[in-house]
Amino acid sequence: MVRSLFTSILLSVAAVSFAQKVQKVTATYTYYAPENVTLEEAKHTALDRAKISAIADAFGTLVTQNNSTVITNQNGESDNRFFSLGGSEVKGEWVETIKEPVYDVRYDGGLLIVSVEVVGRIRELVDAGLDLTVKILRNGVEPKYESTDFRNGDDLYLMFKSPIDGYLLAYMYDETSNQVVRILPYIQSTQGNVSVRADKEYVFFKKHRNDRHKVDEYTMTASKPVEFNTLYVIFSTKEITKTVDKSDEDKDGIRVLGFADFNKWLAGVKMQSAAKVTEKTIKVKQ
Repeated sequence: MVRSLFTSILLSVAAVSFAQKVQKVTATYTYYAPENVTLEEAKHTALDRAKISAIADAFGTLVTQNNSTVITNQNGESDNRFFSLGGSEVKGEWVETIKEPVYDVRYDGGLLIVSVEVVGRIRELVDAGLDLTVKILRNGVEPKYESTDFRNGDDLYLMFKSPIDGYLLAYMYDETSNQVVRILPYIQSTQGNVSVRADKEYVFFKKHRNDRHKVDEYTMTASKPVEFNTLYVIFSTKEITKTVDKSDEDKDGIRVLGFADFNKWLAGVKMQSAAKVTEKTIKVKQ
């Protein structure tokens, strides 16, 4: 979870597109975890790879220099899987989960094996040409501080840049509380979104001169050895508006809503607008 206002590796990018093909899928994957990986981390990896695999099987992949091939071997049979370091480079996106993941956890000779099955909807991306800069920064506001691995007390910043004008929203999902916090627009803003200009580099959650509204600042904390948060950055050239939320006075007035309501709203945004959704998982250690 996050202290101060709230906040606690798959990068999935939903491209600007029209007339996308949508279909229901059952995604499965079995992950053989290295010795240094915890059960929670293994479950996250298995779920992420199940989604990527289902999208790749349905719509194919986009080849970039960051991609890698993961090779596993079980009972003498090799299994080649195509993934991207730091994100999925597949020709589609996971729109929504319609049936909660079911995990099977077992150990074989001390090796942790996690299998998962999840049901959801995916859509094909027709145009992947919009190149956004979306960076999570830890304890610094320059690109060299980019990281998704945090520790108790680390400060969080978000760097964003777009080649065209548009509108921006950002939300953070805390798995521990099962709540979603609206982090952009800022709490005191009366606007339904953040208007951004083409080719301008923005760093959010840091105070700047001439800021029109009070800047919300975030410090990452963890009440367990490892916690996971998911950041959703939503950009559109057409005006989009934040979803309905409420103030949590026990946490400095942050704007919150339940994950189920947020997931339903986000699925609608993906289906109805030309929005590009960047999703990043942040790991926070004590």
